[in-house]
Amino acid sequence: MEPVGFDILFEEGALLVVVKPSGVLTQAPPGIDSLETRVKRFIKSRDEKPGNVYLGVPHRLDRPVSGVMVLAKNSKIARRLSEQFEARTIDKTYWAVVEGVPLEESGTWVDHIRKVPDLARSEVVAEDDPDGRNAILHYKVLKTQGERSLLEIRLETGRTHQIRVQASSRGFPILGDVQYHSSLQFGPETDNERKRCIALHARQISLQHPKTRDPVTFVAELPRMWSELEMDIEA
Repeated sequence: MEPVGFDILFEEGALLVVVKPSGVLTQAPPGIDSLETRVKRFIKSRDEKPGNVYLGVPHRLDRPVSGVMVLAKNSKIARRLSEQFEARTIDKTYWAVVEGVPLEESGTWVDHIRKVPDLARSEVVAEDDPDGRNAILHYKVLKTQGERSLLEIRLETGRTHQIRVQASSRGFPILGDVQYHSSLQFGPETDNERKRCIALHARQISLQHPKTRDPVTFVAELPRMWSELEMDIEA
């Protein structure tokens, strides 16, 4: 039985690694489509489970973002994964296509970010802002074409919309990210802003296997829509 609305990269015991498509919430209230709902529905059907399905979701991806996610099918594995996220021992790598070309081929961006009250967005604030939290990421330019760049990004912190707001604040909005001032289209056209995609993909995640304790790495191929960028990006 094949999953519908997501792909499975790895499954061993209670550890499940999947690829979230863009335009889908990671989690949502009952009755609203989400990755969590899709995975639970698949497990319930495939494994013929009579009752509720447990699914631990120790991290999130923004709705318009695609890429690799690790999930847990029991509370013990969920706890062990959550401990790694809290200790920041999990290494996450993202690929992003942005408008513009950074002056430096690699570097570190450090900002203070706060979530805007009552709005689903964040903003860069002064260091002395009491609501601001430290945000750090490291980037490397993998390729440029005209006035667009493919960046590889490693997060040191995990703030709300961190990559999106830090890139945009420097004049490099992610393609398709209208919320953070992108002027270029990305992915299928749609009038539903909630279903719009952006050129940000959780490419790779490295962690300690929560059961065996061995180091493991999982890589998610790029969605097909990335081929439309015509930048010869290897999936």
